[in-house]
Order: sequence, then structure tokens, then C-alpha cells
Amino acid sequence: MTEEVLQSGTREARSHKATTLPLTEQLVGQLLDEGVGTRIGTRTGSAIGTDFEFDVAIVGLGYVGLPTSLAFSAAGARVLGVDVSESRLEVIRSQRADLVESDRDRLLYALADPGFVLTSDVSDLKRAAAVIVCVPTPVDDHLVPDLKILDGACKSVVEHAVAGQTLLLTSTTYVGSTRDLLAQPLVDRGLIAGVNINVAFSPERINPGMDVAHEEVPRVVGGITPACADAAVKLIRTYTEKVHLVGSADAAEMTKLVENTFRAVNIALANEFADVAQSLELDVMEVINAASTKPYGYMAFTPGPGVGGHCIPCDPHYLLWQMKKARRSTPVIEQAMNAIAARPGRVVERVRRILSDRDLGLHGARILVVGVAYKPDVEDLRESPALEILEGLAEGGAVLAYHDKLFPTLRLPGGTELFHEIDPLAFAPDLVVLHTAHTGVTLNWVPQSMPVLDATFRQPHAKNIFHL
Repeated sequence: MTEEVLQSGTREARSHKATTLPLTEQLVGQLLDEGVGTRIGTRTGSAIGTDFEFDVAIVGLGYVGLPTSLAFSAAGARVLGVDVSESRLEVIRSQRADLVESDRDRLLYALADPGFVLTSDVSDLKRAAAVIVCVPTPVDDHLVPDLKILDGACKSVVEHAVAGQTLLLTSTTYVGSTRDLLAQPLVDRGLIAGVNINVAFSPERINPGMDVAHEEVPRVVGGITPACADAAVKLIRTYTEKVHLVGSADAAEMTKLVENTFRAVNIALANEFADVAQSLELDVMEVINAASTKPYGYMAFTPGPGVGGHCIPCDPHYLLWQMKKARRSTPVIEQAMNAIAARPGRVVERVRRILSDRDLGLHGARILVVGVAYKPDVEDLRESPALEILEGLAEGGAVLAYHDKLFPTLRLPGGTELFHEIDPLAFAPDLVVLHTAHTGVTLNWVPQSMPVLDATFRQPHAKNIFHL
């Protein structure tokens, strides 16, 4: 299939989607019966390789892999979604996956399309013209990169790779991973990057909770060889023309580390500005908003209780780990990550001080945390500062509850299980900590006599509102 047809298919899919909301299963079935499915994922021909049953296989159907698979499906590609977790596949099939609204619509279409197949059998990877790896790359308790999931996924991809495929790694990782985990192991199977198979890296750029069309987000691509890069660009252009080519897979890997380390350093700086502003009895948000009026040379970052999710708390540590092995000092990054790691502890200490000013101790105090997700409007607890804050308060003997309807229950690192407090006022808290301000969440129920620690720096000034 030519690039012209691919672009046309993408445009048709977008146009069709824009005129059919809201979607229902009945409507999707009707559209597929009418043949509209040929524009949203059901193809008799192959978009990428004519010798394969699927155009692309996505390994790992989490917060990155599932939206990626849906973007390809919406562009008309035949998609094989692979995840070793049957429970995750069931969540997707039952449409309970945490997705932005536009991806929920795309999932409804995809599930009704015979060209969109879900499986836990990694041996099916050989049936796809391209394989994209989208698995988590966390750090362990000692902030050392935990490569077990990525290494396992890449071993499966190598084991089932066949000549003619394009293999694309997207998981954030150390510089050299594509070469170490894919290109070199493939040699033992007689598969040479740029000769009879293509290997490349293109960092994911999914922002959970932000409903931006995937085709509108530019993708960076770097190949093991120029031929590999060309094949990867062709693959990505299945759903977007916004591709930026770099000279190597290493450069593409470094690009992702730079992006998220930049954010980490600036978040740490914003937190420090908040501390400075408090010492000078200034409103840090007023200052940041004023600085944001400058049309050049400034980018606004805001303070908070810490950072969470799959990127900022983890990705810079891959760079630090690699530089430590190279015995190269990176003091700015190191200090920023140390400050970020200490931020939840600062929240706990601030709670202690507020209670002390009211002649209360932390032990036995009733503390309610409002919002526990790592960011607003996302059903995601990974690396959420709220978990460490709650654990610190529990260790101090506080009586705890939280209010966040996205999470009926949660388990703290120490094993304590907590439950969502439906009626926060009924808990009769001595102090409220606003950790995550989901859309529609207000503190109108809080009496003026009850202290509130606003860790979001977003609440209007009041006598009972305190900041970090």
C-alpha cells in the first residue's frame, strides 16, 4: 500500500470519527456492516507488509501501548495487541480501561473490528509486519533502573522475530538499549539490522489524561541503520506525518531522557521557588503567573506535593545510572531528583507544624487526603506522592482517610489498606490535605474552622488555607 493511500485512510478515519459522536456498540456494528470499517481498521490489504497477517503488533497494552494500538487501528492498520496479562486484556475487552474520551470511542470501534485482535500469546508476533514494544520501565526501591519487564519483552520479540519485520522500541530506557536488547541478540538468529530486519527507537509521547489526538504529536525516530530509520518512519507515518528523524537510535533514546529530565529539574526549581516565596511572605503562583506573561525565555512550571506517574520520578534515574557507570558527575540532575524525592516528606512535616500550631500532635490526629492520583483526572496511582505522604502520616500515628472516587481502595507501601471516604465531612478530620484537584472537586464542604494544607497551590487565599 502506498503512502498516499495510508494518508487518505487516516484522513477518512478522522473525518468519520468527528461526525459520529456519541458512539454506541449498535452504531459501530451498523457502520462495520455498511463497510465503513475499511476506513477505521478493517483492510483486505496490508498497509506495511504484504506477507503478514497484521500490519503492526503492539507489545504491552498499558497507558502507552493501548492508545498507540488505537491510533494505528483508527488509521486503518490491522493491529495485533499483545499483553501477557489476561486480566488486562479482559479490562480492555470490557471497555474498563482508563482512557481519554476520544480513545474510548476508538476502542469501541476497534473491538467491533475483526482487524483488531487481542492476545496473550507472544508467539503470534511473527504474524505482524512490525512490532512495537510499549512496556513499563520503572525503577526499584533504590532508584536503580528495573529492566526486567523490558528485557523480557525484548527477548520475546527477538525469539519470534522473522525476516522482513520492523521492530520498534518505544519504552523510555538508557542510551544503547535498542542495540543491546534487540539488534545484537537478533544477530544470533541470523537477523541483521538494516539487512533482513529493521530495528529502531521512537520514544513514546503519551500524556495520560490529556485528550490530544496522537496524530498531532510529533514522533522522534532513530534507527540502527539508515535503512532501519526509513522503515520506522514509514511505520509511524501510518497514523501521523509529524516525524522528526535523528541520526541514530541512541540519539532518539537520549531525546526522551532529555525531555523528562528537563521537566524534573524545572519542577524541583518551582518547588524551591515556592519555599522562597513562603519565606518572603509572597504568593508563589502570583509570581509564576506574572513571569508567564513574558513571551520568550520563560516556561512556567508549578510547585506541588511531589511528582508521580511513569516518567518524571523514573526516567532521569536511567540517565543518572548510566552516568554513574561512566563515572561522570551530573550535579544539577542529582540535586533535582533528591529534592523531588524529599517533597512528600515535606508535606508530612508541614502537617505536623500546622497541627502543632493548634496544640495537636500527629499521633491520633484525623487526616483526610483529597485526591490520591498522581495527576488530576487520571486513574493512576503509579509513583503518586500521595502514597508516600499517607505512609508517613500513618507512621506518625495519624488516623487516615482519603477522598478520591477514582480509587475505591488503595494499599500503602507498608501494607495498610485504606478506603475511599464517600462523605469526607463525616470523617470529621482535624486537617485536610489537598493533594490532587480532579475536575469538579471542591472544598466547599470544609468549614472555615478546619485547616487545609493546599499542596496544589491552587486554592484561593483564606484564613484556613495553608501551603507547603
